[in-house]
Amino acid sequence: MDPEEQSKYFRDYIRSRVRTIPDWPIDGVQFRDITPLLQNPATFRRLVDCFVHRYYEHDIDVLACIDARGFIIGGALAYELSTSLVPIRKKGKLPFDTVSETYSLEYGTAEVELHKDAVHKGNRVLLLDDLIATGGTMLAAASLIQRQGGEIIEAAAIIDLPDLGGSSKLNNSGIDVFSICEFEGE
Repeated sequence: MDPEEQSKYFRDYIRSRVRTIPDWPIDGVQFRDITPLLQNPATFRRLVDCFVHRYYEHDIDVLACIDARGFIIGGALAYELSTSLVPIRKKGKLPFDTVSETYSLEYGTAEVELHKDAVHKGNRVLLLDDLIATGGTMLAAASLIQRQGGEIIEAAAIIDLPDLGGSSKLNNSGIDVFSICEFEGE
């Protein structure tokens, strides 16, 4: 199987195992649940392997994972890539000195934080979360990393919802985006 066929196989395999829950948390939302990807050991291994194969030769210093589902994949991926793991958490969850970034949600604002000593000038950083929707959380996380002097190699996620515009916003801000699979117009 050539690399392009292999990539399509893994994309289709992962996508087929994402559970869709209609009308959750509110009517009209199609929630993309990654729990089935985590429950099956072979599927979880393939999920992590998708990221490992993409980033193995990217010379990454820091894997920055977004609270909370980004942590699940991040631990295994950081181990495989032999890189440090840095949590980006919701406000008030980190115990040391932090920098923070506020971002807009459809119903208000939220804030994420990063330890001040987590990313250093010149660090090559991979930013990871489970899903890209409107992009607000990833853009806020990217801002934190860049303010600390880190260079974002790419923003990565299992799922992209391109119709919500997040990946376009990231691209427009100069950040390359990778996702294993997409769910469009659903």
